[in-house]
Amino acid sequence: MLLLGIDLGTSSIKVSVVDSSTQQCVAAAQYPDTENPVIAIQTGWAEQAPETWWEHIQQAILRVHASNKYNPLDIGAIGIAYQMHGMVVVDKHKNVLRNSIIWCDSRAVAIGERAFQTIGKEKCLSRLLNSPGNFTASKLAWVKENEPAIFDQIDKVMLPGDFVAMKLTGEINTNFSALSEGIFWDFEANDVSSDVLNYFGFSKNLIPSILPVFSNYGELTADVAAKLLLKTGIPVTYKAGDQPNNALSLNVLNPGEVAATAGTSGVIYGVSDELTYDPQSRVNPFAHVNYSCDKVRLGVLLCINGTGILNRWVKDKFNADSYAAMNHEAQKVAIGSNGLRILPFGNGAERVLNNQQIGAHFQNLDLNKHTRADIFRATQEGIAFAFRYGLDIMRSNGMHPSIIKAGMANMFQSELFTEAFVNATNTPVELYKNDGSVGAALGAGIGVKAFASAADAFTNMQAAKKVEPTQTDAYESAYQNWKELLNKQINNTEQEEILCHK
Repeated sequence: MLLLGIDLGTSSIKVSVVDSSTQQCVAAAQYPDTENPVIAIQTGWAEQAPETWWEHIQQAILRVHASNKYNPLDIGAIGIAYQMHGMVVVDKHKNVLRNSIIWCDSRAVAIGERAFQTIGKEKCLSRLLNSPGNFTASKLAWVKENEPAIFDQIDKVMLPGDFVAMKLTGEINTNFSALSEGIFWDFEANDVSSDVLNYFGFSKNLIPSILPVFSNYGELTADVAAKLLLKTGIPVTYKAGDQPNNALSLNVLNPGEVAATAGTSGVIYGVSDELTYDPQSRVNPFAHVNYSCDKVRLGVLLCINGTGILNRWVKDKFNADSYAAMNHEAQKVAIGSNGLRILPFGNGAERVLNNQQIGAHFQNLDLNKHTRADIFRATQEGIAFAFRYGLDIMRSNGMHPSIIKAGMANMFQSELFTEAFVNATNTPVELYKNDGSVGAALGAGIGVKAFASAADAFTNMQAAKKVEPTQTDAYESAYQNWKELLNKQINNTEQEEILCHK
């Protein structure tokens, strides 16, 4: 059986077709060729059009068919991975009512903080495992407060992957993991949170029907099948946010196992079997793909909004020919980037920094000494140091990885970045060729029972490379200098906020 995986990213759509008998990718494609823009009407806002996602998904699927490496009629199940924490709202006719407010949008921070204080910190942390923060429920509350005419038309609120499944099947449903990432799920009651619904004044009818992650979410409709050159009735059997799905794609399913990714944002994601939480909600536990009410499996997620997006910005602004060319130049510069320091936090409120927006910063830039090669290296080191900063928070909460798994994608394609990451965190990294769309396809295979168990979906998976720490002392010194800059900027931002509220 062939399996189709769809990965709805911020920048583009990637799809892969995987042979369930070998667990290998047969063909893959991406669409569009240029990065999908983020709509930022105001500072701190970030939106995308769900119908544009759908158009791009169709084009990506047709493009992978055009490889002629398989028969599309042999595809037997579909899996979906998607950018987390977004909000899609539709009316009773399944029409999208507004752009999706996506993961890096910061407009609902204050709304989430008020909910945290009013519901009660202890109750939120013990039952939701998080502050309502800037997550999907708070974004929906923003619509209720600021766009009441739209809110009154809402029939269902969905995560981005639920929307994609709706377009494929005509069915609207969701799962535990999606609701937990939206901060709708009460882990103590094992149900939608009445505290969240009551505080925000949401009807429970807004929440779609709830299924396990590996389920039949509906079957491909005849009209969509005809457009996509697929069989009518193919089931959608898996939906997961991009980070739980990235962990699945790396066979990170058991307590103590840890995955990482460094795309537009950067994430370290560790699995726990305890209902634990960070007292400051800087790292966030959600239901993992194999979570159930009688078997706790949480994904403890450290997210840094500003990682690969900074690397892309630097590439564009300094006219680098390619990421490979940037890496080649940067490798000529010594560890520490000749004293240049860069903070990568320029993509909205950072949960790891208590939802502050401190912006991206360059320090010690010497116009007579530094070249763009120094900037290229300082960018990658700054991103690696942000990971180290967040990993130390995870360590303080009991997560101590002995090894981290990552896909050979995005910034982990850079030997320089991987070296900086490994040495800054003092943790080995195993690199794999799987990516999110392959993970989504394997998830579909688990859902359709093409494999006897989740573990059986990865029997042929082997690490392509392992990178060990070799220069920890040099990177530790550079990190401590970088951290000093970060702490100064955090203090400056806090002082500015105090003055603004006087």
